[in-house]
Amino acid sequence: MAARQVTVRIDRTSPVPLWHQLAEQLGGAVREGVLAPGDAVENELDLASRLGLSRPTVRRAMQDLVDRGLLVRRRGIGTTVAPTRVHRRAELSSLHDDLLRTGRTPGTTVLSLAMTRDEAAATAFELPPDTPLLGIVRLRTVDGRPLAVLHNWLPPGLSDLTAEELEATGLYAALRTRGAVPVVARQSVGARMPTPEERRRLALKGTKPVLTMARTAFGSHGEPVEHANHCYDADGYTLEMTLDER
Repeated sequence: MAARQVTVRIDRTSPVPLWHQLAEQLGGAVREGVLAPGDAVENELDLASRLGLSRPTVRRAMQDLVDRGLLVRRRGIGTTVAPTRVHRRAELSSLHDDLLRTGRTPGTTVLSLAMTRDEAAATAFELPPDTPLLGIVRLRTVDGRPLAVLHNWLPPGLSDLTAEELEATGLYAALRTRGAVPVVARQSVGARMPTPEERRRLALKGTKPVLTMARTAFGSHGEPVEHANHCYDADGYTLEMTLDER
């Protein structure tokens, strides 16, 4: 398989490290589709020679892309672009909107929509544990493939959502039409083994874990407007975040 060359411009006068410049431009080529899943990437020696960089500099850039799930290394094959994943930045947005923004095709199947009681969700809403809440379970697909099982709870005042509305648009869009605009959230990300039902819904093979996300979102006046507990196919989902020195 012939390796694809990507136009890279290295600015040696910039304070940005050379390896980071290379990693960002190659990563951008992957995200923009210049390099497609399965494409072979130039090897370190060729890249170093073409760009006038040291091999350790190129190696660090390539390892960064491997660590971020954009590239994979296979013995006897070399470095190739990883299978398509959903890359989300650490910002308050809906998965539905993120997929549309990146040119992907989201799909939603509402598995259940009913008033229910859930002590953890009620606690998140600062309500008595037996308070009836609107419980929603959805299967989210991307380009026809299952990606996530989404569990959400809404407070009693937002119980008029319909399955048709949720399948046509994202949950946050539906909340915004009701004046319940999520502006800040408390979120935790983890991993665990899937339940048998999650394994079946996501068409998972083997014994790999799922990524999990638990979140409580708050409106402009500090009121809780949504509580969520989601699980994702780890092969198709990445959460990206930028960390600043304190």
